[in-house]
Amino acid sequence: MKKIRVALAGQPNVGKSSIINSVTGARLHVGNFSGVTVEKKEVFIERGDYEIEIIDLPGIYSLNAYTPEEHVAKKYLYEEDYDLIVNVVDANTLARNLIFTMQLMDMQKKMILVVNMIDEVEKQGGSIDKGKLEELLGIPVILTSAKEHRGVDEIIDQIVATHESDKPKNKLYYDQRIEEQIDKIVKVLHKSPHFKDPEYARFIAIRLLDRDEDIYKIIHDLPIFIELHELLGKIYRELELEYDEESTSDILSDERYALSKALVMEAVKKPEVKVSLTDRLDRLLIHPVFGLPIFLFFMWLLFQLTFEVGSIPMDMIDAAFTEISNVVKATLPDGAVQSVLADGVIPAVGSIIMFLPNILILFLGINLLEQTGYMARTAFLLDGFMKKFGLQGKAFIPLVSGFGCTVPAYMAARTLKNPTDRIITMLVLGFMSCSARLPVYVLLIGAFFPTAHAGNILFIIYISGAILGLIVAKILRTVLFKGEPEPFVMEMPPYRFPSMKALGMELWIKTKLFIKKAGTFIAGASMIIWFLSSYPHSGTIEESYTRKIEAVQSEEAKAALENEMAAKALENSYLGRIGKTIEPFFSPIGFDWRMSVAVVAGLAAKEVVVSTLATLYAVGDADERSNTLIQRLRDNVTFKAAIAMIVIIMIYSPCIAAMSTFWAEVPQWAWRGFYLVYPNVLAWLMAFGIYRLLDMMGY
Repeated sequence: MKKIRVALAGQPNVGKSSIINSVTGARLHVGNFSGVTVEKKEVFIERGDYEIEIIDLPGIYSLNAYTPEEHVAKKYLYEEDYDLIVNVVDANTLARNLIFTMQLMDMQKKMILVVNMIDEVEKQGGSIDKGKLEELLGIPVILTSAKEHRGVDEIIDQIVATHESDKPKNKLYYDQRIEEQIDKIVKVLHKSPHFKDPEYARFIAIRLLDRDEDIYKIIHDLPIFIELHELLGKIYRELELEYDEESTSDILSDERYALSKALVMEAVKKPEVKVSLTDRLDRLLIHPVFGLPIFLFFMWLLFQLTFEVGSIPMDMIDAAFTEISNVVKATLPDGAVQSVLADGVIPAVGSIIMFLPNILILFLGINLLEQTGYMARTAFLLDGFMKKFGLQGKAFIPLVSGFGCTVPAYMAARTLKNPTDRIITMLVLGFMSCSARLPVYVLLIGAFFPTAHAGNILFIIYISGAILGLIVAKILRTVLFKGEPEPFVMEMPPYRFPSMKALGMELWIKTKLFIKKAGTFIAGASMIIWFLSSYPHSGTIEESYTRKIEAVQSEEAKAALENEMAAKALENSYLGRIGKTIEPFFSPIGFDWRMSVAVVAGLAAKEVVVSTLATLYAVGDADERSNTLIQRLRDNVTFKAAIAMIVIIMIYSPCIAAMSTFWAEVPQWAWRGFYLVYPNVLAWLMAFGIYRLLDMMGY
């Protein structure tokens, strides 16, 4: 069977994924692009004698890339082996989208233009002349509506037809003065064996005029570099003076935009001018007075659903993993293998999967906001407020995600184009208390505050973390990243009813990736914690307590002695020894070795803190609502130490899974090292300050 490889390219929010999901009989494979954590979707379709592989590239506004996703898409378009390009554009913003289309046409590869969301244009009384657009561009054009499954299957037939066609590839011509300079560059490029192909040489020449740094790196080490460098300098000066522009890149952008407007005037019948639904909704949703309260209400509703609805299946998931653990204990003989599975890996993985419903509800809510077009409005709405703290309006998207889970929040920071804005946002994301910290807060609030004030205290903790994050962002912007955030630039798409199939597909993909990543990591981390807490065995302690247990008759007394034996064994384990070693570091904030160990164990996963405290304080099995554990904490921990622990949990590094994601997203070693140190130092200093303040106040 013959193969056709297709690069599916387009700007963000043009509906590429919706088209992929609408293709009939497609097999979908999801993974990551090689060497990066950017999501890669591949679709395999059989049509006649061909197997067609479609690679859905990340959204890219221009070949002058900024974000990690754009760089991945650009790198694929430049370096990978594929047969043709399918460029998807939004029918509602055709003039703007066609600018990128023209950059792709410069590559002189076989190409198809897919004009999506044509139904929205037609509903407003507009239309697009497909034949005219094909005539003007010189490439096949397909009008589609992924939502209505209209024209989607035609794409596959056109891919085969275009692949088999011998029709010459269309060449895009610029103003005569620009073409003259392109020819000069091509003549020098032809002196190198790397650029004998005239089509490729022309593309390289255009990209050099567009000030493409990646192309400049290609020619830097070639023998023709000096001659080419001198020629480019002369051409840049001549064109910039002639066109009265600061850069030749601006000249080409203006040329493409002028061509795009001319194309649209010829091929598009504009809808009648009238107040659209989008305009009416925007009058309310981004109103200078009512916009922010409406947004806060939506966020409140989303978090209510996240925590209230998400908590319903948690007990069932917990019970299921407990049953799995019991089955393992009953099936396997006593020993290390049984213990590591039943007491380590299964409970640890279960504690993460328990939060999957919460995370999926949060993902669903955020996807709904994105697909309906509201997310762009809220970023615009909050831009002025966020800039006061050195952040960009779009930073609120990952910050909001951080209240559910820090791992996807770091990934959501990719929406920020500017590397500085992205780094600052990621450095403060840990202050947004993720759902895994909630059990620790509930435990400590229940132990040290009146029940009537529990909700208010929890609200104060969450708000305090968010405010601290904004303050730290301002400090980082002032001290380490001097300068202003990048100006707010974001496309305002029309409001749309979301595609249920696309939402379901995205949730399914996120579920698989989350279980694969979190489950694999937590299983490994839990084995380490199990080993440190189980070894070395102390025969002396076991013999001593076995005699005591045999001597008593009461079941309650036996249970108490068994818990006490477990605590003694844990104190003498490697984990206990580590706790004794680090206790002097935590003693200035009132922690004993047990609290110290629990906090350090929380670096693996915050859920571990509660179970570790339960074991160390000889309670046995307990959760954050255990009255026995609450009483033990009241007996052994002071109020000021408990407050210091809340501060530590709120500020210090998130779980190892989140830290690993940060490392994957940020390649610079300097920021990786800074990220490992600064939140933990800040957490200790703030806990120390609050502990001493409460001590002075007599608590």
